[in-house]
Amino acid sequence: MGKASRTKQDGDRRERIAAQREAERRAAQRKRIYWTGGGVLVIVIVVIALVLVKVNGGSSTSTASNGPTGTSLTTLTKQVTDVPVSVTDQVAGGGVKTGMFVSAPTAAAVSSASSQLGSYFATVNGTPLTSGGKPEVLFMGGEYCPYCAAQRWAIVNSLARFGTFTGLKTTHSSSTDADPNTPSFTFADAKYTSDYINFTSVEEYTNIPNGSGGYTTLQTPTAAQAALGTAYDPSQSIPFIDIGNKYVQVGNLAPLTPSLLAGKTWDEVGAAMNDPSSSLGQAIIGNANYMTAGICKVIDNKSATACTPTIQKLEGDLAS
Repeated sequence: MGKASRTKQDGDRRERIAAQREAERRAAQRKRIYWTGGGVLVIVIVVIALVLVKVNGGSSTSTASNGPTGTSLTTLTKQVTDVPVSVTDQVAGGGVKTGMFVSAPTAAAVSSASSQLGSYFATVNGTPLTSGGKPEVLFMGGEYCPYCAAQRWAIVNSLARFGTFTGLKTTHSSSTDADPNTPSFTFADAKYTSDYINFTSVEEYTNIPNGSGGYTTLQTPTAAQAALGTAYDPSQSIPFIDIGNKYVQVGNLAPLTPSLLAGKTWDEVGAAMNDPSSSLGQAIIGNANYMTAGICKVIDNKSATACTPTIQKLEGDLAS
């Protein structure tokens, strides 16, 4: 998958960013030369217009997606966000290995988890992450990333237990990377409201190649967000989830992998999430349940509908 990392890495992100900046510098040089050429100006305008149409589709947030839209998207979203408690309780941990839950109160412990496990769910010791007076859940990913694609199904389901999404759209991972065209949602234009938490997402790149070995930039993390990624994810890979600076998840919690979604349509994934006998459904809901357990711990189990007895039992698996 491009320059992939262990089980989920989006690949040497810093090298990719450096390559993009170098490409932008060269493009700027070419533009200056063209402008001094005078007679080449018309060609430049035409070329730039074609590139903008091809890469951005007329919008800074457009991405390649063949997923459901309109009424079909509404139906899919409801299917994913309204998975019955009877199903989520039956799935419980979904086969997630408890060895992925680690205590990482120091930089050395975080580094150890990163090097030894690759993907992990760590209990950290940072300054509480809040927004608007509520605990904040931060997601950093990229639309091209197949591991992010797999994880978003779990994120949407988990967060829907505490609040409401609007503006969710479908996307898929890169067509040319590992696990190509993994179906998913994108948070790029989505809004989320909750009485318990705030959710912030950063979709750093689209799934559209930029012609320089990377992907078109979509959203850029703030300095504070980037610092959290550096502190708790030394490999600088995605997906990255920070739950109030109490818990941090890096990558997918096995058995969830993008290969489980190979060849699936969006509707088939949604149906699997409602089937407790499905291995794909178990993997996604298991990840969602543990994310829910982390959020419930952060909010002191204040949501009776989300923090069910089954979820509270899973809280015991999280490292102290």
